[in-house]
Amino acid sequence: MKAVVQPTETVTRMRPKARWRKRIQELLTATPFLVPSLFLFVLFFFYPLGKTIYLSFYLTNAKGVAKHYVGGSQYGELFTSADFLNSLWTTVVFVFLTVVPGILLALLLALLVEKPLRGMAFFRTLIVSPVTVSVATASTIGLLLFNPSISILTHGLSFFGVQDIAWLTDPFWAMIAVSLVTIWLGVGFHTILLLGGLQAIPTELLESATIDGAGYGKRLRHVVLPLLSPTLFFVLVVSVIGAFQSFGQINILTQGGPSRSTHVLVYSIYRDAFFNFQFGSASAQAIVLFVILLLLTILQFTVVERKVHYQ
Repeated sequence: MKAVVQPTETVTRMRPKARWRKRIQELLTATPFLVPSLFLFVLFFFYPLGKTIYLSFYLTNAKGVAKHYVGGSQYGELFTSADFLNSLWTTVVFVFLTVVPGILLALLLALLVEKPLRGMAFFRTLIVSPVTVSVATASTIGLLLFNPSISILTHGLSFFGVQDIAWLTDPFWAMIAVSLVTIWLGVGFHTILLLGGLQAIPTELLESATIDGAGYGKRLRHVVLPLLSPTLFFVLVVSVIGAFQSFGQINILTQGGPSRSTHVLVYSIYRDAFFNFQFGSASAQAIVLFVILLLLTILQFTVVERKVHYQ
């Protein structure tokens, strides 16, 4: 006797095939729309990354053409080089001086302009205006403020009895000057993000906390900051990556000086590639920077994100 196949059995057997056909059809439909984006990703991200990894294992000529395979020796030379280790430490100091004060300043400004008071729109526009300023423009303004011969800031501080400060010629103050310009460049964007996060907090929660007798400090600590933590976390990740990649303001203001006090890792890559024509060493440094950023981002997502309160 032949086995009788139930209709439900036939439908069950046909379902996996129908699902695969549907998925293939969806993929074929989406492919023409994805091709332009994939092409741009390959052209401007994956190919440069692969070429950088490739060059890091070779000695190159002045045109950047790989000539002699040296394996991982260039990586070994980096971590035994005092100049590279100094650049790495300078980068860490620069990131600390820009990220933490920058986020705190942006949070303070966002809290100040968050209230819908008369005339507040003008101050919001003034605070977020650095978003429209390029790095070159901001650095030129920094030269006017910090240049030892025509320092507007030093001249203004002299009225309060402050002695002349060698902003760009003293190693300590040069780092402070570059950090201030970097903070000013990013504060507008960060303020916009935090202001959006503040305005997304339900007013009912703040009103309930007020009714329960919570003052402004307690509302800020127990209601505002926990609900704002996703935005703060995003700002932290973006700020760290941006600080590690800072170049324009350092190149214009100090060119890595004085005494290599602002010679960060990105500037070291630039000097080795386009002044010393050591493209292999510069590529190795770029890969090290990439790995550092990757590890820091993973660390932030695995450790810091645990403190984030998603609604």
